[in-house]
Amino acid sequence: MKFSFVVSSAPGIAAAIALAISDVLAKIIIEAHCGVLTMLSFRSVIGFVFLTVWLRLGPRAPTNARIRWVSLGVGVVFAALTFCLFKAIEANDVATAILTYFVYPLLTGLVASASGLERLSWRGVVCALIAFLGLAVMIGAHPAGLALAGIAYALGAAGCRTAVLIASRAFLADADARLTTWYSVIAQLVIFVAVSAATRTWNPPQTAGGWVALVAMSLATTAAILLMFVSTIRIGPFRTALIMNLEPFTAMVLSALMLGESVTLLEAAGSAVMLAALLAFQLWK
Repeated sequence: MKFSFVVSSAPGIAAAIALAISDVLAKIIIEAHCGVLTMLSFRSVIGFVFLTVWLRLGPRAPTNARIRWVSLGVGVVFAALTFCLFKAIEANDVATAILTYFVYPLLTGLVASASGLERLSWRGVVCALIAFLGLAVMIGAHPAGLALAGIAYALGAAGCRTAVLIASRAFLADADARLTTWYSVIAQLVIFVAVSAATRTWNPPQTAGGWVALVAMSLATTAAILLMFVSTIRIGPFRTALIMNLEPFTAMVLSALMLGESVTLLEAAGSAVMLAALLAFQLWK
């Protein structure tokens, strides 16, 4: 039983690791003087091509105009999410940016409760408060200080992710996830390419290593989309969401190994408290 659970959870675990790798590679790409807008435009093209091929190879569920428009709207918000997240990574270290961004499950639970989509128990409220306390300790204990703009970008990304999850839960629960993701990627592709063209912004990596990281990051993110879809089918969205908590932990470890980013004992303690409370919140809310 335990072995079969590990096997069924493997796609979700791989998705979390792939996203953590993408987070670290994004910092390498930025340090190669690649612009965030250029990076996102390139990644959107890769994602669009991959999803288009994927949809053509498999059966598609029926869709309608409402699903298409909601998915496109979600894509617009997701474009803001990814821009804010990578600007946060640009301004601060990877671990702080991703951990701050990961308040989105808490925000989603609180907003869903306030809007009547689901109930929130007192245990969920306590877990949320402890998680925010852990985040505050982590930020306050950072040895080199933090750019407030980076924290603001990460919180903005969390707010956008909350909006995406609430909209998906309310309007896209029964839709084909591949199709909704495809429409979402189309919206992101159009926005990033159009803004790049309008502002004449094209700042590719200035090193060969930066280009390798850009291609690898685009492929890793695209693979994560596929793996999350497989995981959702195998073990459901709830367990998949729990497994995704591996992303910030893995990003912290990889950023220390690959980027040399240091973590103090107090900062690590705050991060551990936040992640434990976040996991408890998702289990008990």
